[in-house]
Amino acid sequence: MPPISESRKRILVTGGAGFLGSHLIDRLLSQGHEVICADNLFSSTKRNIDHLHANPRFEFLRHDVCFPLYVEVDEIYNLACPASPIHYQHDPIQTLKTSVHGAINILGLGKRLRCKVLQASTSEVYGDPDIHPQTEDYWGNVNPIGLRSCYDEGKRAAETLFFDYNRQHGLEIKVARIFNTYGPRMHRHDGRVVSNFIVQALLGQPITIYGNGSQTRSFCYVDDLIDGLMKLMASPAEVIGPINIGNTREFSMLELASLVIEITGSRSAIEHLPLPSDDPRQRQPDVTKARNILGWAAETQLRDGIERTVAYFKTILDDEIRP
Repeated sequence: MPPISESRKRILVTGGAGFLGSHLIDRLLSQGHEVICADNLFSSTKRNIDHLHANPRFEFLRHDVCFPLYVEVDEIYNLACPASPIHYQHDPIQTLKTSVHGAINILGLGKRLRCKVLQASTSEVYGDPDIHPQTEDYWGNVNPIGLRSCYDEGKRAAETLFFDYNRQHGLEIKVARIFNTYGPRMHRHDGRVVSNFIVQALLGQPITIYGNGSQTRSFCYVDDLIDGLMKLMASPAEVIGPINIGNTREFSMLELASLVIEITGSRSAIEHLPLPSDDPRQRQPDVTKARNILGWAAETQLRDGIERTVAYFKTILDDEIRP
């Protein structure tokens, strides 16, 4: 367990009942901090934070960041926004509002409190990249009017707001560009490739690969990702970002499917479906800045992380079918 902090802080985590947010809160509480979790539960679940309600240093607020939030805290992690295509395309206007209005409200809170605010941005700001791997100075190749634009452009606009608050108001900000992350507490219906493949394999269903399966992703285990976010938050004031946080090891969809089938012992067949609109061909972070500035790099091997994630989904599926 990480050491208890010498200075206890009161920390706001928006989107705290989500996959990443709940893991972040676990870590912050383990270090002795007080945590306020704000979440409207649109794409998250109380199950992720049920184990925390008995902790006297934990507080849950059901709140939509599209509306102002009035709390007193020392630091803010802004993780509020649906992150999977199924969820963010369900209500694209609300997704865009969450990124833009949410950023304005959280930055306004940070300005009033004069506290650090970390923005959980995304590798989706790079769109379907023309350079590989992606460095932070790459401006991206993003379709502004496509099906994914509500998320991609929303996150890009949020980054603009963060940097303008820094330049105009001197607000201390941190911007992390998160690449594909997986692990326990992923939503089983979120449409992301790791959860899709694992659930399909465990249920003996065909594993659906979009396109020919040659498109690649770099998968970062959730524990490593949380390490990166916390190191960024703890960095000196002059470290603003954006900084890529992700695993540099690249895997094709076919390689991932084969690994999941092997680990689960499934007899699932692979089924190919048409490639969705604007789906990136490849995604791999250049993490030179994270390594040199934060001393961070992903450590968990894909096999180890997939085994832990499979164990989680076995428990979830068992709970669903238990009479």
